[in-house]
This record gives sequence, C-alpha cells and structure tokens, in this order.
Amino acid sequence: MNKKKIAIIGGGNLGRAIAEGLISDAFYDPGYITVTRRQTEKLADLLQQGVHVHADNRRAATEAEVIILAIKPHQILDVLREIKPELEDGRHCLISVVTGVSIAEMQEVCGGGISIFRAMPNTAIAIRESMTCIATTNASTEEREFVLQLFDRLGKTVIINEEFMQAATVLAACGVAYSLRYIRAASQGGIEIGFDAQTAQLIAAQTVKGSASLLLEQGRHPEKEIDKVTTPMGCTIAGLNEMEHQGFSSALIKGILTSFYKIADIKK
Repeated sequence: MNKKKIAIIGGGNLGRAIAEGLISDAFYDPGYITVTRRQTEKLADLLQQGVHVHADNRRAATEAEVIILAIKPHQILDVLREIKPELEDGRHCLISVVTGVSIAEMQEVCGGGISIFRAMPNTAIAIRESMTCIATTNASTEEREFVLQLFDRLGKTVIINEEFMQAATVLAACGVAYSLRYIRAASQGGIEIGFDAQTAQLIAAQTVKGSASLLLEQGRHPEKEIDKVTTPMGCTIAGLNEMEHQGFSSALIKGILTSFYKIADIKK
C-alpha cells in the first residue's frame, strides 16, 4: 500500500479509532499519521506510539496528502475554509466521515480540483469490524483503490452512489443498534430457558457472529443456511414460524423504513 501521509482532523472517538486501526499490527507507519485535536493531552497514547499530535489543522493539511475529516457536522464547513489555502489540486485527497454533508457542499468550499470522498463507517470501527460505505464523484482509480484499502483495514467496505448514503446510514450505522437489540432479546429468552445472564449473552452474541461469518466468508444466502437447521417438524421451524406469526420480519423491515423516512425527512 502506498504510504501517503495522512492527517486526521478531529481526534475524538471516530478519529482515534481510525488512527488506532491503521497503526495496529504495523500496517501503517505511525510517523505518516497526524491527528489534530484542541485538547492534545487526550491523545497522549497515540503520541507515545509515534503518531504526530497537535492542534494546527492548517499545518496538518499542508504536511499530508490524505486528509480525513472526523469532526462534528456543524464544524466541517468552517474547518474546510480554514484549510482551503493549503489544499492543492492533484495532491490532496479529502475523506469525510461526517454525517449529512454532501460532496457538492464540500466542493463548493474546496473547489472541483480536490478529490473528495464520503465514508460512512459504523461504531464497530473501534474493533476494526466496521461496515463502511464510500461514495465519490471525481476521484481517480488509484485514489479509489487507496481509500478502499485504507477502510478495508477497518472492516468491510463497499462503493455506493452518494444518493444512497442516507440508506447506508440506516442499514449499517443504525443497523448496529438493530442487531444488538436482537442479541439482547435472545439473551433474555435464554435466561427464561435456564441460562444465567452472562452465559445467555455470550451464546447469543457468538451465535450472531458465527452466522454472519457464514455469509461473509462463504457468500451464502441466509435462507440456504436456515434450511440446514430447519428439520421437518423440528424445534427451529416451530420457533421461526411463531416469530413470523408475531411479525418478526415485518417489524424489522418497518423499523428500517421508519428510520429511513426520518433521516430522509420523508412524510409517510
């Protein structure tokens, strides 16, 4: 992987997670990464690992080739105006992990010569298991490959059209909560059938992890794997059918749609 210098503007939870993911297992040289934050003392551990840490966004942009914006939505346009004098067409690549700010809005500040990406990771980025959806309009093939490799280090990635970024937020970011709610409910069911809370949660969580791995590693359809454990007149199909009678799939789909209508400001 081409070791371009990276500036992560915003050393909060997300910015820190990106930095930690990149330097883990010596994947990326810490000396090629800068993280900015006003309260630099909160990044002392990154500094000890060799990451450059300071509070000067313009300096970070000047010294880097790839700039990752990991700040709050209301800050992004001001930060872009701050670093704009340092941005060079053809040299800098800008990646925003900020929710709700379009590529067009960023281009209006930065100009059309800067390659801009929007990336939507989820909170599992903290353990390098994020599902990250990426959109861009004017990046080269080389830049696309670099950004994909960068976020592949932090989980799984997929390139999408920017118009689907709100849908990606619902399915991947809100989806973490949906998945955890299933695990919580399964754990409670496990307690009812005799397990203590800790054991029930372990069984439920590992079962979900293993089920997802079957799909990710083998490329199977969920129904193929369901068929393997639903024997005629068995307990699995009895439980599945009861869940469907109670609206399990319908409730989940309706929940996803409700979240999408909310984020897209669509009146039902």
